[in-house]
Parts: sequence; structure tokens; C-alpha cells
Amino acid sequence: MVGTITERHRLPVRKLFAASVGNAIEWYDWTVYATFSTYIANALFAPGSKGLIATFATYALAFFFRPLGGFLLGRFADTRGRRPAMLLTITAMAGASLVIAVLPTYAQVGWLAPVLLLVARIVQGVSMGGEVSNASAYLGEIAPSARRGRYSAFFYISTGVSVLIASLLGYFLNSGLGKADMGSYGWRIPFLVGGVLGLLGLVLRRTLEETDQFEDNKDKARGLSNPLLSTLRHHPKAVGQLVGFTMLSTLCYYTFFSALTPFAINARKANDTDVFLALSIATALFVLLQYPMGAVADRFGRKPQLLVWAGATAILSYPLSTFVRPGLSNLLVAFCVGIALYTAMTSVAPAIMSELFPTELRGLGIGAWYNLTVALFGGTAPLVVTALADAGMSTVFFWYLSGAAVIAFVVILSVPETKGTDLR
Repeated sequence: MVGTITERHRLPVRKLFAASVGNAIEWYDWTVYATFSTYIANALFAPGSKGLIATFATYALAFFFRPLGGFLLGRFADTRGRRPAMLLTITAMAGASLVIAVLPTYAQVGWLAPVLLLVARIVQGVSMGGEVSNASAYLGEIAPSARRGRYSAFFYISTGVSVLIASLLGYFLNSGLGKADMGSYGWRIPFLVGGVLGLLGLVLRRTLEETDQFEDNKDKARGLSNPLLSTLRHHPKAVGQLVGFTMLSTLCYYTFFSALTPFAINARKANDTDVFLALSIATALFVLLQYPMGAVADRFGRKPQLLVWAGATAILSYPLSTFVRPGLSNLLVAFCVGIALYTAMTSVAPAIMSELFPTELRGLGIGAWYNLTVALFGGTAPLVVTALADAGMSTVFFWYLSGAAVIAFVVILSVPETKGTDLR
């Protein structure tokens, strides 16, 4: 019997991890900042000056430099290449992380300490603005059309691993060091680790090749006189869709990976070791679900998966908030359910975003509008959670998350199904 032999597709794992490693380092640093915010506030801000609010205000302010980074570095990637843009972003993030690790305290230099922290965070904000869009574009452009979900999954596999490292560091440092040592030098260790990991990621990224889609479209990109206006003039629906589902995506990320940790410890009086352990277990689940969810999206489509995510988040956000209280089992329910639902989005995020814009506008289109949305909703999430908790209205935030999920659900209904299609 004569049959047709089909060669099994082999994932270019090294290339996928090299492309994703920058995003991993970026998110590691952002997560570490939120996770160790209490110690940063005590070390770098004036005593009795509402240091935690000031720490999160710095966190939020740096986010508003992300759209600038998305615009500048997205345009740089569209005209000069994905590879050089990704090398630039990871270098900036690693350097800023090392700077934070060695910052002098408020007791040593006074107001200069929070100013230097803000400068380092601005550098990270600009860098992050270019990282997500450029790495997403790279993964989308190297993936076969039938496997773009699987390729995209590596973006948040690496991110999840880095966040898991951050949460495990929090768990072991809090378990092994006393509060005095944590306040003195323990909180610096994760930033030092982040800087070293960033330099290792830089070495990996130097092995990447430029994408064929960029090479074929770079002249068209360089010929655009007003590319940001072009995204609004020629692709307004894509801009609106990106803003709509990114609003919920970024709120989910900062709720479960960043804001919930200090909220559980400070507002709900949960044991900090239990919180870090619950987050670590949920993050491991987050990593394990990425590739299966990407494969499911390649087979059954992006749209039904995203609708399930948005609909379930709208219904379950407030009930999950009632589990944020002392007790490991309670915390596991809150973190694991919320984060597992979120994988329906993250597993295909680079694919969805890459499919919205043509190649000559892909880096800038994602970079500008994605990062503006993240700045408005994600960057302010920890600050809003903390402020509401201080005002005795902590549960309002979870209704806010549910409202965003309803809006995202309606927006996703308008998104065309793109599984198996070629990039424009």
C-alpha cells in the first residue's frame, strides 16, 4: 500500500524561547516590584509619608511611559527590524533592574532615593512599551498559520516561568530572612537576579534571525509618513478591538499577579508566606496550561476561547474576592481559578494582536494602542486596589474587573475568527 508521509512539524523551541525571554525578564521585574512593594516603600520613601501609596504611584507613573516606548520602539521595529528592537529593550530593562538593586535608601540620601527609583522605572516603562509589541510581532511572523496559537503560547510560558521565579523568591526570602533583613537587603536580591537574567537573555537573543515578513515589507513601512494616524484612519476597528480586550487582559494580570499579593497581606491580613505559596502554585498552573490552550485555539478558534474567558471573569470576579482571606486553601481557590481562566487569553495573545495589523504597522499598531490601554488600566490597578482598601471599599475593585469583562465580551463578539489564516 502506498501512502502519503507527512513530516511531523518540529517546534523551533530555542528560537521561541529566545524571542520570548525578553518579555519574561520584563514581567519578572514588574512583578518583583509589586511583590516587594512594602519593603521598597519602607526603604526608599520618607517614614510616615504613605510610602506604599507613593510606591504604587511610581509604579503607575512609569506605566504612562509605555505608550511612548510602544510608539518609538514599535516604529523602530517596523522600519529597522524586530531583532535590533528586541535587543534594545532587554538591555534597557536589565540595566534598570541592576540600578534598583543598588539604590541608596531614603535614610542615606533623602528625596534623591525615590527620584532615582522613578528614573529607573521610567526606563523600564519605555522598554516594556516596545517589548510586548515587538516580541508578539516576531512570534506571529515566524509561525505557520495553522500553528500560530502554539507558537504564541511560548510568550507567556516564559513569562509565567519568570513570574514563578519572582513569587518563589518572595516565598523563600520571606521564609528564610526575618523582616529586618528583608527590609535591609533582602528586597534587593530579586532585582539583582533580574539584571543577571536579562544579560543572559541578551546573549540568547543575539542568535535570532530577522523575520521574512519584515524584510519583505520594510520599504513599505519606511515610506509611511504618519503611521500612527494610519492605524486610526485605515484600521479603526482593529484599534478598538485591541483596546477592548487588552483592558480586561491587563486588569486580570495586575489583579492576580501583582495587586492581589499586597492586598491579601495588608487589607485581608493573610499570612505572607501562604500568599506567596498560593501565587507560586497558581503560576505553575499558568505555565502548564499555556501550550494546551494555544493548541485548542488552533483547532477550535480564538473567538470562542476568548468569549469563555471574558464571560467567566465577569461572573466569577466578585465571588473569587471572598476567598482572599487567611488560610492557604482559600488563597489557592482565588489565585488558581482566576489565573487558570486568564490562560485562555494569554495563550493566544501574540497571535490575536499580530493578526489585527498589517506587517508595516504591526509593531507600532500593537505598541502604541496596547501600551496606552495597559497604562490607563493596568498601571493604575495596584494603586486603585490599595486606595480602595484604605477607604474600606476593597470589594469595589472586583466589580470594576467584572465591568471590564462585560465590555471585553461585547468587543470580542465583533472580532473575526482568524485561526489558520495568513498574516496580512
